[in-house]
Amino acid sequence: MLSEKIQIGLIKQLNRESESSQLYLSMASWVEKKGFEGICEFLYDHSHEERMHMLKLIRYINKRGGVVVLDNIFIRKITYKSLKELFQTLFKHEKEISNEINLLLELSLQEKDYFTYNFLQWYVEEQIEEETLSKMILDKIELIGEDKGGLYLFDKDIKNFHKK
Repeated sequence: MLSEKIQIGLIKQLNRESESSQLYLSMASWVEKKGFEGICEFLYDHSHEERMHMLKLIRYINKRGGVVVLDNIFIRKITYKSLKELFQTLFKHEKEISNEINLLLELSLQEKDYFTYNFLQWYVEEQIEEETLSKMILDKIELIGEDKGGLYLFDKDIKNFHKK
């Protein structure tokens, strides 16, 4: 059985994962309209992945006897000045999610909920991968700058980017 504090923390996190999915989705839509087919597919795929993170939390809460509460998540229409700004936003978002996972880990130790602590280790690994990948992409975008040829090649190559 989950303590009330753990349940509240996990529910907040599953709603953050839902928000992440919507953020990736809105970013994918924005880049698709700009003609970046590879980048939009990458972002659509990550939107789906974030939704799977949310479902993993929902199933864990249910297995532990908790009650899931979903917030209404609304991402307002966002535009970006450039791909660099988009990926800077994405990297910042992933770092915020990592911080929230760390706070949940702390809480699970305070509550002596070692089941949840163990469950959250998967999210720790996932966030290491997410931060590394988004930083690598941002670094590549910064190298390319506004070079149209470089952006074209990057758009083609991003399909091959895998988590390290």
